[in-house]
Amino acid sequence: MAHRPSAHHRGPSRRTVAKAAALGVAGVLAGARVASAADVTVSRLGPRTYDLGVPSAALGRTAPVRIILPTSYADQPNRTWPVLYLLHGAHDDYTSWTRETDIEAFTANRDLIVAMPDGGPTAIPTRWRTGLDYETFQLQEVPAVLSAGYRASPVRAVAGVSTGGYGAMAHAARHPGAFVAAASYSGIPDTRATRMPTIIEAIVARESLDPLSLWGDPTRDSATWQDYNPLARANALRGTALYVSVGSGSLSSPLAIVLAIAQLISGGVDALLPGAVESLVAPSTQSFVNELGSLGVPVTQHLYQGGGHQWSDWKREFVTSWPVLAAALGVPA
Repeated sequence: MAHRPSAHHRGPSRRTVAKAAALGVAGVLAGARVASAADVTVSRLGPRTYDLGVPSAALGRTAPVRIILPTSYADQPNRTWPVLYLLHGAHDDYTSWTRETDIEAFTANRDLIVAMPDGGPTAIPTRWRTGLDYETFQLQEVPAVLSAGYRASPVRAVAGVSTGGYGAMAHAARHPGAFVAAASYSGIPDTRATRMPTIIEAIVARESLDPLSLWGDPTRDSATWQDYNPLARANALRGTALYVSVGSGSLSSPLAIVLAIAQLISGGVDALLPGAVESLVAPSTQSFVNELGSLGVPVTQHLYQGGGHQWSDWKREFVTSWPVLAAALGVPA
């Protein structure tokens, strides 16, 4: 959940940037058509950064993906590259990582592709009851485009903030072996933790969506909720390099938690300070790491005091997690 207005980018316009040839990606469109059976649009934003418009059968629309290519991409035309997927949080969009962090400079000379796919307004990249399927978009359609058009290798890691942190752990747990590493920063890796269904429903409602359109009713459709709960599949994460972090936030009493949830329901995330939001989601990560511990699944964890549900904390946590991600990807730390 990011504290910014809920105005959402609709993705790049249908145009191809001729300067793409300077980085050796002039042939990308033909490759992308093979992968997606449709026309992928490309907009160049900088020396290494591009916005792709990927026609998605899973979403029924063209959805955006921002990518950052390796510094030496054009100089090594026969090489394939590992991919780091970065997932955004709720009430934000696929531009957040380049807008809020120095990810472009940070990944210079680190020999990988960075991909930042659209996760929708709630950034819960799952199969919705309405038929929208962000899981397939992020795990099948986007990798197919990157493999066919950008020489992406099968070696992948995934990291995300807030609901994107849920997505990182859900993708890795629901598809064992798809990612060599996964990282969650202030995520929701246990969707059934105390009060968490209420919080998730409030996130969905904040976007004027029916909360039942996600996984149904938490009680009547508990099997569906459990099926998409990373904690319920925690044992499948064995062998995946894991990093999980969250702060305790600013709330210190049960009454303050109850009042904050009431504010969240009535006014959305914008009604709460970052420290309060962090306190609400913290139990999800805490129960998740406890489950990993009981199963003997290794995880690098950072459960710290204070902090907030905000980019100033997430930027620090990403840098702290980088050695875990880099080692798994086989790139310079």
